[in-house]
Amino acid sequence: MTPPNAQLQKAFLTTETNQRIECMFNPSKFAYSMTNRWDSEPVPGANAPSLRFAGGQSGKFSLSLVFDTTSTGASVTTHTNKLLALMDINKDLPDYDAQRNMGRPPWVTFHWGTALHTFKAIVSSLDVTFTYFSSEGLPLRANVEASFEQYEADQTWARQNPTSGTPSPHRTHQVQPGETLDRIAARYYGDSTRWRAIAAVNSISDPLAVRPGTLLAIPERLDT
Repeated sequence: MTPPNAQLQKAFLTTETNQRIECMFNPSKFAYSMTNRWDSEPVPGANAPSLRFAGGQSGKFSLSLVFDTTSTGASVTTHTNKLLALMDINKDLPDYDAQRNMGRPPWVTFHWGTALHTFKAIVSSLDVTFTYFSSEGLPLRANVEASFEQYEADQTWARQNPTSGTPSPHRTHQVQPGETLDRIAARYYGDSTRWRAIAAVNSISDPLAVRPGTLLAIPERLDT
């Protein structure tokens, strides 16, 4: 049990490129989830279907972070921009290939104290809300809701199906305003009807709801 006067060590993120991003304040909680996939097979004459194990899914965790620079008067974006950069394609990663338009953001790990260390994960979403401003309109306080998804199998947390959609060095494309999946498919495959391949890899259920700024994995074309 932690003594009442003891302070928890600062939580922080480390990146694939060995960057360390300190959390200004420790989160109030840490939540993660692991999921297995089961496929159902109806059995004639039975009240319940037969289930078949179809592999593990990527683990997920989320963080609620607060950043505050009211004591210094500096813009709080100094901190939030470091997190936003984790969703950008990093050209320094070894699998980046400009000629093939292949690239991806880096994976990260979250650490808190000496015991809590997460699996490698990509930042799947960030919601940044500025809640306090200086008289000149400079943002001084921000709340950040961050979601992360497991990048590769980790036996410490859960066994995974290697084909369950773990991020791999596909080509990537950032959706621009006005773009649709069929137009993106036409660009990369020369065939707009191949948009379903992009939708499947990115787990997109509604091809009309892809927002500008979304980073899509573009699988290699497989001709039959």
